[in-house]
Amino acid sequence: MNAIQYLHILKNEMHSVIFGTVDENQLPVTCVVDIMLADENGLYFLTAKGKSFYDRLKATPFISLTGMKGKDTLSSRSITLRGKVREIGSQLLPEIFHQNPYMAAIYPDEISRSALTVFQIYEGTGEFFDLSCRPIFREAFSFGGIKAPESGFYVTAKCTGCKSCYQVCPQKCINVSICPSEIQQNHCLRCGKCQEICPQQVIERR
Repeated sequence: MNAIQYLHILKNEMHSVIFGTVDENQLPVTCVVDIMLADENGLYFLTAKGKSFYDRLKATPFISLTGMKGKDTLSSRSITLRGKVREIGSQLLPEIFHQNPYMAAIYPDEISRSALTVFQIYEGTGEFFDLSCRPIFREAFSFGGIKAPESGFYVTAKCTGCKSCYQVCPQKCINVSICPSEIQQNHCLRCGKCQEICPQQVIERR
């Protein structure tokens, strides 16, 4: 899937997600926030200007969020995202209330809605993680013109092909038919056992 599809999953399937911000002492604070809109330009959510959440967003316009869907751990899919936010005001409020009609029960009239303002997550990187399939599946994505960073464990050119890493891999996601062996990043748990067991110490974390 591409980044836009993952953003729509956050909005339509997960919807209520956990946001992480920092307070005036740079200590972490979490709260539950609904994703109201998603499009090719990012994600949109709202808050009231009188909330401390608003103050944290204005002071440090960067968030981390995680959404999850599933009846239990082994049927769950999650998306984690980090990105920059900016306040864009009230112009999207009519569309937000149209797509999320339950909001009218919370803010029933124009007077109460005047307290609200919309924020856009306009740039970010994320990862989709699926525990409902075997082997597990993960995929990085990015939006807003930036590139997702390379991460995970990688076998370097000094590999001797001993296959020790494959024996301890819980997902058996290491191709040992070639040398150097190759870790299939989309199926890796990133537990680090391969790096720990490697007798040549040729596996590195990026």
